Amino acid sequence: MPDDSDRMHVLKNFGWSFAVLLVGLALGFLYGGPAALVLVVVLSVLEISLSFDNAVVNATILERMNAAWQRIFLTVGVIIAVFGMRLVFPFLVVAVTAGLGPVQAVQLAFEKGDPAVPGTYGFILNAAHPAIAGFGGMFLLMLFLDFMFDEREVLWIKPVEKVLQTIGRVPGASVIVSIIVLVLVSQFVAEDPGTVLLSGVIGIGSFLLVTALGKVFEQTAEEGGGEDIDPVKPGRQVKVVVGRAAFFLFLYLEVLDASFSFDGVIGAFAITSDPIVIAIGLGVGAMFIRSLTIFLVRQGTLSQFVYLEHGALWAVGALAVILLVSIRADIPDIVTGLVGIVFIGAGFLSSIVRNRRIGASDAAEPVTVS
Repeated sequence: MPDDSDRMHVLKNFGWSFAVLLVGLALGFLYGGPAALVLVVVLSVLEISLSFDNAVVNATILERMNAAWQRIFLTVGVIIAVFGMRLVFPFLVVAVTAGLGPVQAVQLAFEKGDPAVPGTYGFILNAAHPAIAGFGGMFLLMLFLDFMFDEREVLWIKPVEKVLQTIGRVPGASVIVSIIVLVLVSQFVAEDPGTVLLSGVIGIGSFLLVTALGKVFEQTAEEGGGEDIDPVKPGRQVKVVVGRAAFFLFLYLEVLDASFSFDGVIGAFAITSDPIVIAIGLGVGAMFIRSLTIFLVRQGTLSQFVYLEHGALWAVGALAVILLVSIRADIPDIVTGLVGIVFIGAGFLSSIVRNRRIGASDAAEPVTVS
């Protein structure tokens, strides 16, 4: 039975998420009655299941930011995620794709037309999916390759990851591989190669730009002595950046969140074409994902379960492939969600086995008395 301290701990980390959930349910009910309330719950679960791997990846970045920037991520970041990606972004996509003004796009959205009918809000957004998938797929592929090509002591799927590390020794390997993949996808998967090629190049460029700026300001912080070395958990030290370096990490997190959210925004229109219900439901889910990210950082979960990060990055790679394949084929949302859960679950279980093996090995070592 959980004691009061456990309940307080959960409330401390997820209190705001539960508050947002209650507000979201109330808004859904007031807006569209019981039917809208149920849709808010369904969309929230959809967002959480599709973005669980996002929380783990975000935690690896967020633990490098101090408490102030973590709070900004949980407050300002949520506003950007909910109103920016879940509400404003679809309006902008429809406006640009259909050549409409912002007011016309909003009016079209509130008509709640059938996504299967040409000219409706949902139909136009789905028609823009190849460009969205090209950007998000290449951004996430770059993230996956950057991790796998990096020299790391701890390996999870050793035979594969050793080969990937060997490839990573080639200068610019992640960019080279990504460009090759993009060219193949645009030529053999996409019906409109030019659109996918352009959006994919923008995705690769965005990743390189944000990460490069972050590294520049991180190096500046190191030279200026404005960086702390913070032992988050025993046996693991994490460099905590501040100032402009922290700002660009925050910016990187927001772009990363946007890439993860594309599938949720598009998939939501298979459930309802009402943009307000979609924004409420996905917004509630996004809040829970952010609270989970903070929880993972504060608990030091990544240091306790070392393969969890690997599982999340493999899930990112799988999501990148799914996004690129979805340019031509329809991939059910349940497949996208389950792939992430399976990889992260496997990483979690592998970490437990590793910890037990190390514990048993330490216990078996003879104790010498001088």
